[in-house]
Amino acid sequence: MNQAARIRVGTRGSELALYQANATEELLRQAFPDCEIERVIIKTTGDKRTDVALNEVAKAEGNMDKGVFTKELEMALDANEIDIAVHSLKDVPTVLAERFAIAATLERAGVRDCLITRHDGAWDDLPAGSRVGTSSVRRAKQLQWLRPDWEISNLRGNVPTRVKKLADGDDYDAIMLAEAGLARLGFLENPESPLHYHLLDEEIFYPAAGQGAIGLEIRVDDDAMRACCEAICHQPTMICVTAEREFLRLLEGGCHTPVGVFSQLDGDALHMKARVFPECGGEPQIAEAHGPMAEPLLVAATLFKNLV
Repeated sequence: MNQAARIRVGTRGSELALYQANATEELLRQAFPDCEIERVIIKTTGDKRTDVALNEVAKAEGNMDKGVFTKELEMALDANEIDIAVHSLKDVPTVLAERFAIAATLERAGVRDCLITRHDGAWDDLPAGSRVGTSSVRRAKQLQWLRPDWEISNLRGNVPTRVKKLADGDDYDAIMLAEAGLARLGFLENPESPLHYHLLDEEIFYPAAGQGAIGLEIRVDDDAMRACCEAICHQPTMICVTAEREFLRLLEGGCHTPVGVFSQLDGDALHMKARVFPECGGEPQIAEAHGPMAEPLLVAATLFKNLV
């Protein structure tokens, strides 16, 4: 391809978002050492509205698929102010406008959810009535299903802010965050922390579609940027998240839908599991599927058909 002279990378300004932008920019510099990499920081609706639950922000914006963290970045793509938007893929709407595409993913971090407590012991040792903070409907539904005796409370803010709220106050007995963000910001390796981090096996607590993955969004007609993104794409991750996001699309669900789904590669095979919670409460639907890794959309369709 004809190498671009400059690549403008758009990102949110949170500490975690900047980590993800750094990782993307470093890979681009390695692949295209003569190219200028420019960072553009953009504040999104989700960053501005931290006073209410995420699903309420989405309702107010008329977008129930958590576009509150992507809308302004897509506007910058539309206006040709950036060339690549860097996202936490679990925040990206399941169905994009036709003029946009996820062109690549970086290598996935851990996909597990983490229950953080002030007290040591097993993750489910918290007594009845314990107050657990989360902004995720998926996490709230699974917690209510696994521990109906706990009180689930809304929690907003970036990762450091949420961890500080738990450490400093009495508003929460525990909070839930993603393993990937905690690991990327160094929280899981801090021996001086007074908090305890319980990583929940994905077979027990199903993660979100795309959790742990960094996604790169481009204008669909920008062939030069597509080639740049594909040059740094981690294909095993791309296969898995493609299947997970297709499953959500078939459900007609989005990032606010209480769905846990994860995928694993074993040789040339792709294995998937899902747990879908009714919004009104009750037992979840469950499903498993497997098939060739070369056909992630087919495996996702099989998973959808297998829901019971």
